[in-house]
Amino acid sequence: MVILIARIVHWVFFVFTLLLMARVLGSWIPSLANHRLMRFVRFYTDPYLSIFRRVIPPIGGVMDLSPIIGFFALGFMERMVMWVLRGFI
Repeated sequence: MVILIARIVHWVFFVFTLLLMARVLGSWIPSLANHRLMRFVRFYTDPYLSIFRRVIPPIGGVMDLSPIIGFFALGFMERMVMWVLRGFI
């Protein structure tokens, strides 16, 4: 049962990582800003990224480092959750 939970947790983190990647790549293409898919991606990634934007605001109002910090934090959280789950195996 714990292995199934670990796989589901890993999948959730993987999907969210893909959403973050889509957010970063989509931000480089201005014509995608109002696309339905990008609105979906922003809807799910903005609450997470806003945590990091409060700590480190965009540099010069342009360069947003929150996705980079978000990737590192997400990877760290996944490793911690998996470490805890391995303790139950």
